[in-house]
Amino acid sequence: MAAIVVSLIASSLASTTSSSSSSLVFRKLRSTPLLGLSFAVTPLCCRRRKRMAHSLARATLGLTQPVQIDPPKISFSAKEIDVVEWKGDILAVGVTEKDMVKDENLKFQNPILKKLDSHLSGLLAEASLEEDFNGKAGESTVIRLSGIGPKRVGLIGLGQSSSTTAAYRSLGESVAAAAKASQASNVAIVIASPEGLSAESKLHTASAIVSGTLLGTFEDNRFKSESKKSLLTSVDILGLGTGSDLLKKLKYTEDVCSGIILGKELVNAPANVLTPGVLAEEASKIASMYGDVISATILDVEQCKELKMGSYLGVAAASENPPHFIHLCYKPPSGPVKTKLALVGKGLTFDSGGYNIKTGPGCLIELMKFDMGGSAAVLGAAKALGQIKPAGVEVHFIVAACENMISGTGMRPGDIVTASNGKTIEVNNTDAEGRLTLADALVYACNQGVEKIVDLATLTGACIVALGPSIAGVFTPSDDLAKEVMAASEVSGEKLWRMPLEESYWESMKSGVADMVNTGGRQGGAITAALFLKQFVDEKVQWMHIDMAGPVWNDKKKTATGFGISTLVEWVLKNSS
Repeated sequence: MAAIVVSLIASSLASTTSSSSSSLVFRKLRSTPLLGLSFAVTPLCCRRRKRMAHSLARATLGLTQPVQIDPPKISFSAKEIDVVEWKGDILAVGVTEKDMVKDENLKFQNPILKKLDSHLSGLLAEASLEEDFNGKAGESTVIRLSGIGPKRVGLIGLGQSSSTTAAYRSLGESVAAAAKASQASNVAIVIASPEGLSAESKLHTASAIVSGTLLGTFEDNRFKSESKKSLLTSVDILGLGTGSDLLKKLKYTEDVCSGIILGKELVNAPANVLTPGVLAEEASKIASMYGDVISATILDVEQCKELKMGSYLGVAAASENPPHFIHLCYKPPSGPVKTKLALVGKGLTFDSGGYNIKTGPGCLIELMKFDMGGSAAVLGAAKALGQIKPAGVEVHFIVAACENMISGTGMRPGDIVTASNGKTIEVNNTDAEGRLTLADALVYACNQGVEKIVDLATLTGACIVALGPSIAGVFTPSDDLAKEVMAASEVSGEKLWRMPLEESYWESMKSGVADMVNTGGRQGGAITAALFLKQFVDEKVQWMHIDMAGPVWNDKKKTATGFGISTLVEWVLKNSS
């Protein structure tokens, strides 16, 4: 099956394809030329209409001129020096509520705080009392100093005595925020009670702090006319050990964060910038950047027709932006492959709902650029793994990218489509489109000879109702796969909750004229969606579906979260040799 060929394109291409001008938003990743796209020949009159449509799209939507931004460049070092000897802009101390306990003389009992407060002539204890700082999660206080030591000392709350990955990541984020507010260029981070941590726990703690700092420093300002950049360039991690194991862990963390940042950028990009074609270009650039281990295959409409992907192409039929089926393949640089995995991501770059258009309050149509959050997680993981290069494992990254729009050529309620495994689907709701694209993507993944598949999708509002905005729902018939992925999420700090695959609910998914309908109604909507996907997975393949409709987006910060990427990378590494 032929892939789209990567080739040099003349500058005039920008005037004939809307995706090329849109892809300027990702210039910083541009290490290869733009893709040459080949399409099926259509009658002249049809081509004229399509050219006019694209011209109008450029005229009305092409005014977005995103600026280039660079990811944070911060050097991290691990040091075993006394906190009172460190000199720089900010010394940040992560404290639990237990660490903040004082004696009858209102002096700290914690050894590190006691020593630091003595060095500061009691200013730290005084500030904590005045600010009513007790070490609770989310609390922080910063005091400014004069002298030859740190310019500022901050106390940042970790919560109760037993801290989690999320708490340490939050510590790093708080440090990044404090550094930006004070325009600090160098900071040190220490936790007040490291003595209870094992060597392995210290590695995970340092990793979580570094992850929080890197991601907290990053701001996606591509679409803002003005922005304030962070000046932070160096971070010292104190008291958590030194040595090659720690340096290796910090390098791994930076690689994962680079994937998370890519994932955030992809989800944040509006639909007039990130089209299916541009998403395919970004995937191909990942393969180009890590060509020693990753290859790319991008299928166009005609190639998808040859594979009989009627379910996927039915969703894409109404859009002027053609669909692109993305397949990246990671193979280790050396040694045998012992395990073959697939990561499948939903890739709706915009979802209008089709003829069942999203209407009314709470429909979130204005946020439907995040409906490709699953694909962002898959491609972010590909970028990270291209740098980490795990041994013994082959990974297929698969995205059926398209838009769900409305036009005379679009899929109608009541239409019947046929997926690539021959199963027929009566479309009783065009807004249940993600599962239709995933159906053909899952069949394709199984045909790669993989042993395990994890798919990720912003699939149902029902899952948000069930689990809220911070927890993703997990559906799988495999207890072993559930244990693997849940263990990976414990390390990453991302929240997953296993949901039931209640087979009796499949009754509501039966059609009178086809093999199935694509939605069973409101009750148990996340479960019936997962049961639908199960129809397109080979029984010999272990499979998990992750419904990430809630945690893909942070409504408070109004930005993408990069959810799923760190868990996917951890899971792949657990399966490597």
